[in-house]
This record gives sequence, structure tokens and C-alpha cells, in this order.
Amino acid sequence: QVQLVESGGGLVQAGGSLRLSCAASGSIVKINTMGWYRQAPGKQRELVATITSAGITNYADSVKGQFTISRDNAKNTVYLQMNSLKPEDTAVYYCSADILTVMPLILRTYWGQGTQVTVSS
Repeated sequence: QVQLVESGGGLVQAGGSLRLSCAASGSIVKINTMGWYRQAPGKQRELVATITSAGITNYADSVKGQFTISRDNAKNTVYLQMNSLKPEDTAVYYCSADILTVMPLILRTYWGQGTQVTVSS
């Protein structure tokens, strides 16, 4: 069994910052790409950023220069530093991870439960 537990969401004023964390636990052999997605009310879930095990990052155009994704491989944790937040960043943020587990020995994508980020104007 694998769990992804997110933390760090909340309410913040426009221009403020938040740091999201997502820790993976369970029968993990290896974690490949980890990432953050978000879903605003009435919209589809969209990619925010991803990071490979080697540290190669990819960002949605809408957050480039504003958000920074990072990870601590020793802690199986991915972070999302969000600066200069805007009301349009309001969404539920989900972390994801491509994880190879011990039993069964398979690679699949796992998702966190989501954490609400609300940016007030």
C-alpha cells in the first residue's frame, strides 16, 4: 500500500506565498516523476509542475517564474513553493507520483487526497 499525504494549503491574500508538501509512504521501491496538479471549481484538473527523480522540472506556462517545484528523494517528498499568489490560483491542489512498489512489483501513478488553496483579492 502507498499513501500520498499533502499539507500546506490554506487561505492567503493575493501576493502572498504558500508551500505545499506531499510525502509518499508505503512499500516503495522507487519513485520516478512527482508532480502537482490543480482543479478549480467548474474546471478540469490541470498540470502545474512535475519533477523527475533526477531533478528535471516542467511547469505550466501559467506558473512559470511564480511557482517552484522541488523534492527530497531521501524523504520521498515533493514540495511546491507558490509565490505572488493570485485569486486565479485558487483550486484544490493534488500531488501525484509514479511509484514502483514491492508487492506487487508494478509501476503506477498514485494521487494525494488534495489540499485547498484559496487566494483572496
